[in-house]
Amino acid sequence: KLIISWDEIWRLEKTSNVILTESIHVLAHGEDHYFSMLLHLNETFVIMEQLANYSIKRLFDKEAFQGEPALSDPLQITKRGLEAHAKSEQFRSFFRLPKEQNLLEVHESFLWVPFSHFKTLGKICLSENYLCFASQDGSQCHIIIPMREVINVEKPDSSSRALTVCVRGKRALRFSEVRDYQRLANTIRSRCGISASPQHSASSEVIRGECQSLINHFEDNPEDVTLMVGQKDTSKAVNTEALMTVFHPQDVENLDPKMLKEKMKEQSWNIHFSEYGRGTSMFFTRKTRDLIVRGVPESLRGELWMLFSGAVNDMAAHPGYYTELVEQSLGNSTLATDEIERDLHRSLPEHPAFQSDTGISALRRVLTAYAYRNPKIGYCQAMNILTSVLLLYAKEEEAFWLLVAVCERMLPDYFNRRIIGALVDQAVFEDLIRENLPQLVEHMTDLSFFSSVSLSWFLTLFISVLPIESAVNVVDCFFYDGIKAILQLGLAVLDFNLEALITCNDDAEAVTILNRFFDSVTNKDSPLPPTVQQASVGNNGQASHVSVDISELIQEAYEKYGHFRSEEVESSRKRNKLHVIQTLEDTTKQNVIRVVSQEVQFTTSQLDELYNLFKRQHFRSCYWTMKSPALIHHDPSLAYLEQYQLGFQQFSELFFLLEPWAFCASKSTLSLWVFRLIDENQDGLINFREFCCALDTLYGGSFTNKLKFLFKLHLPPAFDLPEDGVIRKSPERGRGKVDLQAYLKQWQNEILKKEETIKDLPRINQAQFIQFSKTLYNIFHGDPEEESLYRAVAHVTSLLLRMEEVGRRLQESSSPPREATKPASTTTPVEASSTKEASSKPETSDASSSHNSQEGAEQSSTDWSFSFEQVLASLLNEPAIVGFFERHVYIQTKLGQARVAQLKLKANK
Repeated sequence: KLIISWDEIWRLEKTSNVILTESIHVLAHGEDHYFSMLLHLNETFVIMEQLANYSIKRLFDKEAFQGEPALSDPLQITKRGLEAHAKSEQFRSFFRLPKEQNLLEVHESFLWVPFSHFKTLGKICLSENYLCFASQDGSQCHIIIPMREVINVEKPDSSSRALTVCVRGKRALRFSEVRDYQRLANTIRSRCGISASPQHSASSEVIRGECQSLINHFEDNPEDVTLMVGQKDTSKAVNTEALMTVFHPQDVENLDPKMLKEKMKEQSWNIHFSEYGRGTSMFFTRKTRDLIVRGVPESLRGELWMLFSGAVNDMAAHPGYYTELVEQSLGNSTLATDEIERDLHRSLPEHPAFQSDTGISALRRVLTAYAYRNPKIGYCQAMNILTSVLLLYAKEEEAFWLLVAVCERMLPDYFNRRIIGALVDQAVFEDLIRENLPQLVEHMTDLSFFSSVSLSWFLTLFISVLPIESAVNVVDCFFYDGIKAILQLGLAVLDFNLEALITCNDDAEAVTILNRFFDSVTNKDSPLPPTVQQASVGNNGQASHVSVDISELIQEAYEKYGHFRSEEVESSRKRNKLHVIQTLEDTTKQNVIRVVSQEVQFTTSQLDELYNLFKRQHFRSCYWTMKSPALIHHDPSLAYLEQYQLGFQQFSELFFLLEPWAFCASKSTLSLWVFRLIDENQDGLINFREFCCALDTLYGGSFTNKLKFLFKLHLPPAFDLPEDGVIRKSPERGRGKVDLQAYLKQWQNEILKKEETIKDLPRINQAQFIQFSKTLYNIFHGDPEEESLYRAVAHVTSLLLRMEEVGRRLQESSSPPREATKPASTTTPVEASSTKEASSKPETSDASSSHNSQEGAEQSSTDWSFSFEQVLASLLNEPAIVGFFERHVYIQTKLGQARVAQLKLKANK
């Protein structure tokens, strides 16, 4: 069992040396069970890294592993489960598959590649709904076959270890040298619903003959293969045409040079389709990337975006889903919809499509539907710009699924309040700058400038800085190569402006240089008319750059910086993610401490230690208790003061470690009362500010404030609720992001709230006062002055009861007698006697205290009560009690003890 806190996670890179040192130390003491760890140091480090990634992902998305039984319970994580998850994640990322797909089987084999007339060595990867193949011989060839497209699986002959997979569109794929070919064939048949029983032998023979003839023809005449077409769109999109088709239809009779170049591109792609296939089972090769780099034709852009991103598979697996979302989401009013409405007319305002209701309505529907689908993200700025471009080239439903692919798969954690994904990729970008542009690093030692200036590059895929006709070429590359394409282009931009950046004197001058460069980027092959092309936003009054063609810039990016692989980028992402999150955590802690320090007397260093203890306790509640309130209601989008919260059980443990007095037998009950008292919004959770304010009162408050705190513990809402340890059910948080307006209203009420005075406190009744007295006994238990403190409490109790009895008699003498009413004088001595008896037995158990207080509360009437002023005045006359509460308690000692004891606490299951 392993708990990894934020303070340990970011140091994982240095963990290998620590493991080595500790292993040698243990071996020296004769415990050789660590020998395997010493021998497999790299494997140990990989496991720790996987655990760190698991912890991070679960922290920011508590539902991330609900669909994975091996990882859903942190207490049951195994090495095998971590490895399987890592392989499945890599598998989905490479083939752009939906998140529901898991890597089930891997088979090494050869695949006959008809367009090259040779066999390529690679691996068959099988998931629930997909059959994929990736070469391993450097040919960069891979193919994705949805199971829905497979119509049969046969063996060409009984002697060879080969399989033939026949798919729709008269396509056949032949795999050879498959070690466990029979098992693979049976698995594919079962997942495709293909029967291999004897009663179907006749039809099988027919299909086998057709497949064999197709194979022979495919090998001899690859140019005659029928094009493979993806599954038809069975869902009803609101707009059935891409906006570019509506607002800029192509003129087939237009023979200007740009249109001719466009026709040549289309012809090149048609030739490619005839050789490599078209649609969901197309071969992806080096030639495919070369065509992408040269530019995608306007007419094919939407289709290829859907294919390369994997969105075509998402849409095929969820027919009618988008239409249902539109119907459910439209008309809802949330914070996300308000932000969407605000940004609708800021999305490519220069384009005619978004100067009309057609484009604006489509944009509204897509963004609103996505916010409804994924309330964790909801809507973030930059999503409107990206979606606008998607709508230009894809149908409305297709644009929705492209947005899903970008936000949830290709750019993870980009579109949220912390934009962690973008910050991580900027850290990767900085590493690449150090490796590839050393001259720039020598001149600008602080590379954080490039992180700030490049943020919009990553968030909008260069759409916000490049003219639209050039930016779409970047998007083409992004959908094929992922974030690697953006990183390459960023390096090429800096390289192109290297000399100018080295000579600049400050950051402002560097920003101006880059802005002028982006304004000079053109697309000489774009067939778009001037009314559609985005106007330059630079300063036209000054000398501008020589025009740079976007295709040439992209080509240079691939030639100079295309050497690093996507796997290396993913590895760098994981490595930098730990540092980025730790930096964000440090910033959050500084903000929290700055705010809380204005309300308490603790020093900054003391608040720092308290914050670490509180945060670690939050992690324990999240990772050791699956249904803890802190985990159920954890929401990273909340304000930083609400990021880490504790439920009652976790609060009770931490409060017990830090309380200034030993609460003896009644510690659990008093912890519950304290929890209820400081839970200001009554949501069943305590945040760091509430926790610190309570401790500050108990450690540094005046005698009056400490007594008032104890007094309020025995008043509603703390005292009169059930004492079974069950916290009130927390109110459910609404869908979508946190309601910031509600927070603003709450803060306003806190600002306007006047300081509570002792006269505002209600009177304490008989049962409450008895329990208050017993609380004092429990607090004083074990103190060196215990006897004198007990006598002082007994004296104060007797004095207050006598005062109350005298007052009642005076009241009775001045008012007419009432019949059938029990005189107060007959009750008071009994209560006084019970109180004196309690004072002689201060070690009364918590259960009996609770029982007695409940009996008192169940009396038909409350015969007497005291105000806080009366209690305070009586206790002020007892020097022993005053001295006890004014005695200074050093919290620093408690903090050190709590830090050690917290790690020894057993998990609550």
